[in-house]
Amino acid sequence: MTKFDEATRALRVDETTYDVCLDDGYGIGGPLNGGYLLAVVLRAVVDASPHAHPVSTSAQFLRAPRPGPAQVRLEQLKAGRTAAMTRATLLQDDRAYIEALVTTATLGDAAPDWSAGPPLAMPPPERCRPLPEPKPESNMTLNAQLEMLFDPPTIGWLTGEPTGRPESRAYFRMAEPQDPDPFVLALAVDALPPVVFSAGARGWAPTVELTWYLRALPAPGWLTLYGSGRLISDGWFDEEVEVRDSTGRIVAQSRQIARLGRG
Repeated sequence: MTKFDEATRALRVDETTYDVCLDDGYGIGGPLNGGYLLAVVLRAVVDASPHAHPVSTSAQFLRAPRPGPAQVRLEQLKAGRTAAMTRATLLQDDRAYIEALVTTATLGDAAPDWSAGPPLAMPPPERCRPLPEPKPESNMTLNAQLEMLFDPPTIGWLTGEPTGRPESRAYFRMAEPQDPDPFVLALAVDALPPVVFSAGARGWAPTVELTWYLRALPAPGWLTLYGSGRLISDGWFDEEVEVRDSTGRIVAQSRQIARLGRG
């Protein structure tokens, strides 16, 4: 079992309840990463489902939970031959922190009938750059769990040279050797710095709602993340992420709406 598997483990209490322990190694300046929290929730959902894969997840982030013991409570809405639908709630001290609707199914390995090409050509990994190591007092513990190599223009905001467009692109894999799976993809779709940084904004950008789709089971190796936004307005912004595996196949897609923080 990898560190990530352990950090997202869900232990069955009864048919509708799972105990979890939220790991402080997945923090972003204090709050835990939303994709990590979804991976925890999805462990419980998949364990209780007759199907193996979380193909659609739509989550409302009500408030930020703290590291430590928590529970996932499930309500099965439908269980069919091809798909099951579940309502999942992440709770701490009997208070809801995330409400999610999850559809599970069992994906095969058939080749796609049609697929769009990549949004943009990425430079090879050796021409991409990691983010600087965070200062210890920043509580950016998530960085230690991941390896990410960024398309250099999309991190120009680090040196005061943002592109002026909401965008972020990077290669992604876990720091501890681990082939990507659906739970790693849940983390990956929320792992990029907020795309508004490249448009010139700074500060915490909390996710309010995130929907993501598992489109295929990923091949081993680096994932490629393409992040973009369509509108920044009135203190809100949207962010879309497309994830491709090492073969170039689309394996996940997400869209979220978030609040625009202050630098």
